[in-house]
Amino acid sequence: MYVALLTHTPEPEIVVAAAARLCYSAASIDVLLEKSHSDRQVFLEKIVSLGHLSVLEHVSFTFGVEGISRACSHQLVRHRLASYSQQSQRYVSHEKHFEAVTPATIAAHESLAQRYQQMLAEIHSFYGELMQAGIPAEDARFILPNAAATKIVVTMNGRELLHFFTLRCCRRAQWEIQALAKQMLHLVRPLAPILFAAAGPGCLRAACPEGKMTCGHSREVREEFRHACQDDAS
Repeated sequence: MYVALLTHTPEPEIVVAAAARLCYSAASIDVLLEKSHSDRQVFLEKIVSLGHLSVLEHVSFTFGVEGISRACSHQLVRHRLASYSQQSQRYVSHEKHFEAVTPATIAAHESLAQRYQQMLAEIHSFYGELMQAGIPAEDARFILPNAAATKIVVTMNGRELLHFFTLRCCRRAQWEIQALAKQMLHLVRPLAPILFAAAGPGCLRAACPEGKMTCGHSREVREEFRHACQDDAS
C-alpha cells in the first residue's frame, strides 16, 4: 500500500479559525486572519471541543492511494461525503500485469498461500484468454477478484476526515482500510495538529462506542495513538 498527500488547503488551521470567528465576530474578513498562533490554538481547541465542526468543511485534503484491494476501495467509497477518481477496470486492461493483495492471514499458511497464488494466476491466465478472444475489458473484468489491486484519488474535507478516522482507525475496522486510515492520519496531522490532535477511534475521546462489540483494548489503543501523535509532531 502506498498513500501520498497530493494537495491540501494551504494553512488549513488559519482558514478554519477565520471561518469560526466569522460566526462570532463583527470584524472584517482581513482582521479575522490576523490572530496570533497562540490565540488561534486556544480558539480552535475550544471550537473542536464544542463540536462546532462545520467550519472544518472549508478545508480539504487530496490523497493518492495505490496498492489497495478492490475489497478495500469498496469500503472506502461508502464514505459518501468525499470525491473519488478510481482506476477503471473497463478501460485499463490487466492482461499483461495483474496485481493482487494477499491478506497476512493467508500468507501465514504456506500451503494456503500457494493455492491462493495459483488461483490468482489461473484467473489472470483466463482473463488473458478472454481478452485475446476479443472479449472487451469491461466484460473480462467480471472474473477479477476482490483481491485485485486498484489506484484511487480521494478528496475529503476536514470534518469528513475526522469522521472517517473515527470509524476506520478503530481496531474493529477491516485491517486494510484501518491501515489506510492510519497512514492518511499520519500525513494530515502535521499540517493541522490542532484540528487532528484527538483524531482516531471513538475510544480516544470517550468510552468505546462499539458497546458489546468492543475490542476490549481501549487503554492500549489510547496509548498507541498517543505515541503516534507524538511521532507525527516530532
